[in-house]
Amino acid sequence: MSELTDKQRDHLKDQQFAYIDREGGRHLPIEDETHVRNAVARFSQTHFESEGAKHQAAQKIVKAAHQYGIELSEDDEVVKASQG
Repeated sequence: MSELTDKQRDHLKDQQFAYIDREGGRHLPIEDETHVRNAVARFSQTHFESEGAKHQAAQKIVKAAHQYGIELSEDDEVVKASQG
């Protein structure tokens, strides 16, 4: 997997992250296929401030997965969270 350097991460737009916490911490980058796959895998390990934030992040990840042609299972935690 391609790891982002601090400089590369700083140059990403907020829209390229699935979740931004109240303090401005940007989590789960989704700017390319590799990072979307990683966001799917790490979704259940991420602490969200609310169920609403978790739901919105899940929807962003699922949308990004579809854009990159990544197949998701109905059993994936991110899929479940995106639905309700």
